[in-house]
Order: sequence, then structure tokens, then C-alpha cells
Amino acid sequence: MLARAARGTGALLLRGSLLASGRAPRRASSGLPRNTVVLFVPQQEAWVVERMGRFHRILEPGLNILIPVLDRIRYVQSLKEIVINVPEQSAVTLDNVTLQIDGVLYLRIMDPYKASYGVEDPEYAVTQLAQTTMRSELGKLSLDKVFRERESLNASIVDAINQAADCWGIRCLRYEIKDIHVPPRVKESMQMQVEAERRKRATVLESEGTRESAINVAEGKKQAQILASEAEKAEQINQAAGEASAVLAKAKAKAEAIRILAAALTQHAMGVYGALTKAPVPGTPDSLSSGSSRDVQGTDASLDEELDRVKMS
Repeated sequence: MLARAARGTGALLLRGSLLASGRAPRRASSGLPRNTVVLFVPQQEAWVVERMGRFHRILEPGLNILIPVLDRIRYVQSLKEIVINVPEQSAVTLDNVTLQIDGVLYLRIMDPYKASYGVEDPEYAVTQLAQTTMRSELGKLSLDKVFRERESLNASIVDAINQAADCWGIRCLRYEIKDIHVPPRVKESMQMQVEAERRKRATVLESEGTRESAINVAEGKKQAQILASEAEKAEQINQAAGEASAVLAKAKAKAEAIRILAAALTQHAMGVYGALTKAPVPGTPDSLSSGSSRDVQGTDASLDEELDRVKMS
């Protein structure tokens, strides 16, 4: 008994010296660590321990102690992000075009228990699921949409994988399509379609340029006609304003002449009236009649001159 205890103590001391020197614990032929009683689990790893063939617990990173013989490390799961290349495979689009497509899958183990006991090989299962999901999603899209909606296709594949892989304790972080290979004939037809589309765009742009040029020319002619008509209108307005001013000046001159004539007539009438109302001097009837006749003749002459001047104006 003492010898057996001594051997056990020696083994523990040897294990401690190995761990202190930074050397990793020895693994069995299957690649799993041996149960050496004292174990140090690395960061971002989960070691699944079975006791007498049944799940017992999951060892956390750091120092862990197990019971020899009874406890056994059954699975070692990495909690880091795992990158898996999805092999190239053929898929048929909605418009019956066969494509060769491959991708890259990024996943992480979220539940070590489900990843250990929910599926035999998690990475292989997820790879197969990614391939079948990719074929299914490509069958819903036409060839043109496969190239245009690449991001939405990746997102659809990730959602489908996460729904199916939840019971495996695995979460798909993202999926990226690497290459899409189309048959040579399809590629030639696509290139011809692209060239035809470019020629169509060039024709449309040229026709739009011609139309814009014609519109600009017509708009220029229209503006020129508008400016010419406005100039003619302004000229007619100015001419009419000049004629109106001339007519107004003539009317003012005639009014002034009439006013002067009216004043002269009034003055003449008052003179005649005054001459007629004067009392006659006895013994001089001839002289009175001759004087009044001369005054009337002078007044008539002046009135005739005023009338001639008004007519001339």
C-alpha cells in the first residue's frame, strides 16, 4: 500500500513538473488527452468528461481534477471560429442553367454538449447542410438574380443553416460564395447580351442627345421670335406715345388760341357796349358816328387776325 501511494505521489509530481515546464499533456492514440488526475484545459476549449460511460461534466479552462479510471475525456471541442471550405458542386437555377459553385463557411460551437452528442461529425454535417441549402436556394433564383443578389443568397443560406444546426449546438456566423462558374455557351450568350445592352444604351444616349439639341435650337428660335415681337411692340408703343404727345400739344395750342380769341371777343364786345352806351354830344352827330364806325372797323380787323391765327395753328 505504501509503495502504491509512493508511485501515485511520484506520478503527480511528474505531472506537475511537466505542466510547470509548459509542455502539453500527452494524448491517447485517438487524439484525446489522458486522464492524469490533474488537468489544465486551454482557453477557448471545452473538454467533455464521461464518468462510467455517461456524460458527467464539461471542463472549463484552467485547473481541473478528475478521478482516474472512472472519468474519461470523451470529446474535445474548440470554441474558436472555424473556417470550412465548402467543396465545389453543381446546382441548377430557376431558368435551368447548371452552375458550378463553391463557398466558405464560418461557424462556431456554442454548446459543446449538443455538438458532442447531437451529431457524429459536426463539421461534416454542417458542410453537407451548406451544400444542400445552397442548391435549394439557387433553384429559387434565375441566373441574372444569382449574380445580382449574391449578398441576399448568402444571408438566406446562413438562416437556413442556423435553423437546422441549432440542435447541434453550432451557429453559422456567415457564408461567402467564392466562385460561380457557368458553362462556356452560357458565358458567350451573357457577353453578347452585355454588348447588346451597351449598344442599346449608346443608341438611347445618342438619340437623347439629338433630341436635346433639337429642343435647344427650337427654344432658341422661340426666344428670338419673342424678343423680336417684344421689340416691335415696344417700338409701336413708343411711336403711339409720341403721336399722342403731338396730338396733346396741338390740342393744348388750340385751346390756348381759343382762350385768347374768347378773351379778345369779350374785350371787343365790352368796348362796343361801352361805345354804344355813351351819351351823344349835341351838334356833333357826324363826328360821333364817324368815330364809332372807326372803332368798330378796327375791332373787326383785329378779330379777323385772331381768327386767321387760330386757323393756322
